Amino acid sequence: MTNARRPVAFLDRDGTIIEDVHYIRDPDDVALIPGVAHAIRRLNRAGWAVVVITNQSGIGRGQLTEADYQAVRERTDALLLQAGAMVDAHYHCPHAPDAGCDCRKPRTLLHRQAIADLALDAARVTSAGDRWRDVEPALTLGGRGFLVPGPDTPSEDLERASQDGLLVPTLDAAVDRMLGAG
Repeated sequence: MTNARRPVAFLDRDGTIIEDVHYIRDPDDVALIPGVAHAIRRLNRAGWAVVVITNQSGIGRGQLTEADYQAVRERTDALLLQAGAMVDAHYHCPHAPDAGCDCRKPRTLLHRQAIADLALDAARVTSAGDRWRDVEPALTLGGRGFLVPGPDTPSEDLERASQDGLLVPTLDAAVDRMLGAG
């Protein structure tokens, strides 16, 4: 048995793994974005940890409950598992944007917690998401991040990622870059 620490791909959930249904609370509304399970399965097969880090301000705003979030998380995991992919862990910030917490992306508290909890390689950190706030934590931690645009991606996020060479069309394309294939 080896003591080697695994590299990690931090992925956003809404708009990156599942279709973004604002303040999703019903597990029946969960739909994987096409190609996502394949991309995650590639990370799994390469021995990478896959960790979802998501801002869930709907909890803090009273739009959904912690139980609603957990039900959606379980449904997401079940759909991924049916497609042969798995997430190692989920972390979420339940606070409203004005709460001033350290767990809301782009802050890195949850990323650092996952690295410690799962004994991950802090020198091999990547992230992918549909907002710059999903990309920025990996950059802050000395890693690489990729913006996978979706319908709600702000134009300024697209411009910034494009200028920095971090804009990719799909999660699978981000995985190519993570694994060194592109």
